Amino acid sequence: QVRLVESGGGLVQAGGSLRLSCVVSGGTFSSNAMGWFRQAPGKEREFVAYIGRNDGTLDTDSVKGRFTISRDNAKNTVYLQMNSLKFEDTAVYYCAAATFYTRSTNLRRGSSYDYWGQGTQVTVSS
Repeated sequence: QVRLVESGGGLVQAGGSLRLSCVVSGGTFSSNAMGWFRQAPGKEREFVAYIGRNDGTLDTDSVKGRFTISRDNAKNTVYLQMNSLKFEDTAVYYCAAATFYTRSTNLRRGSSYDYWGQGTQVTVSS
């Protein structure tokens, strides 16, 4: 059984920074693609960023230049460094693991991921 636990959320002023962490237990972390998604109140869940097993990354346009995804395979942990936070970044942030994927897998889609964390709240005050 694969379990994901996020941490690092909180309340921050606009322009500030937070680093989210997601620790994964079970499975083979280094083989997974890991993604971050977020869901704001009244909105659908949206893709934020992913990192593949070979450290290739992709993030959505709205966070480019501000958010960075990274992973530490020795710690079974994926991170999301969030800088220059904006009010519109307020959401519950979820990490997710794709335990089986190929080059054709669309890792922007939530359905490509097998396991999800419980989420961590990020609130940015304006």
